[in-house]
Amino acid sequence: MARTTRNSGKVQRRTAMVFFAVMGLLAPVGPATATPPEDSVIVLDGATSAEGIAAGEGTTFYAGDLQLGDIYRGDIRSGKAELFIDVSQFDMTQRAAVGMKADVRNDLLFVAGGTTGKAYVYDTASGEPVKDYTLAPGFINDVTLTGEGAWFTNSAAAELYFVPVGSHGKLGKVRTLKLTGPAAELAGSFNLNGIAAADDGRVLIVGHSGFGKLYTVDPESGETAVIAGVDVPNVDGILVRGHQLWAVQNFSNQISRFRLADDLASGEIRKVITSLDFKVPTTVAFFGNTRFGSTLAAVNAKFNDTMATQYEVVLVPAWD
Repeated sequence: MARTTRNSGKVQRRTAMVFFAVMGLLAPVGPATATPPEDSVIVLDGATSAEGIAAGEGTTFYAGDLQLGDIYRGDIRSGKAELFIDVSQFDMTQRAAVGMKADVRNDLLFVAGGTTGKAYVYDTASGEPVKDYTLAPGFINDVTLTGEGAWFTNSAAAELYFVPVGSHGKLGKVRTLKLTGPAAELAGSFNLNGIAAADDGRVLIVGHSGFGKLYTVDPESGETAVIAGVDVPNVDGILVRGHQLWAVQNFSNQISRFRLADDLASGEIRKVITSLDFKVPTTVAFFGNTRFGSTLAAVNAKFNDTMATQYEVVLVPAWD
């Protein structure tokens, strides 16, 4: 059963995920930065770590405890968040919560399971687990949604995993897509990272942490191509709306916004968004028509702070 308060007896498990710190502290020079709104930090009270965030219905967001797999639910309007899914209530094995996306139409939350090699699906109405999938060994890092289902990345393998979602949220059998071309090359221990759908799901875009590049992916063939003009050292989560793309650059403590060409083959940087509250942001969610205007909510992972005791969501303007 899901709970809305932290189980104070829960053991805080620190895992080997600190290997994220091997990424360089590179910060590319870009245009002038955007100014964040006031009261722009929402604390994930009780979280032992953080990494993923997803926009829910209205101004609701979901954020994960990376190491425990717990899910927090908050609201950017109220500026508050609380524990929503305590996985220890239904699973004694260790889970993880990396990237995530909410399927508002079907009340489902898809969560990448990191080193567990799994993907988890939860009911956002009840907080109950719906299904989990064993995808592959490695690091299941991020997820995006199309009209047909959910796509997951693996940072240790040149492949994607697709979970079909049918009518009324019926989940299908997972399939693996082997990638070819430049995005399939591996550079050390950390490769494919963020993922987003473009062109109504006919094209996928992936970030490659090892190369600091973005690539298009044909979801049928697995063929990939580099997006020219887009250099994103420390790239982590990415977000696409139309031809606008936001790339979170974790250890650079910034989010870069690009305008993509109509054919998605190239991009041009339009804004570098920074905040004094960024402490290694990793993933981001978009909210339109808020009291701040269009807003990004980015979660602080604090991978370079082994003594961190608090984790937050930081709100910044999506545009200028």
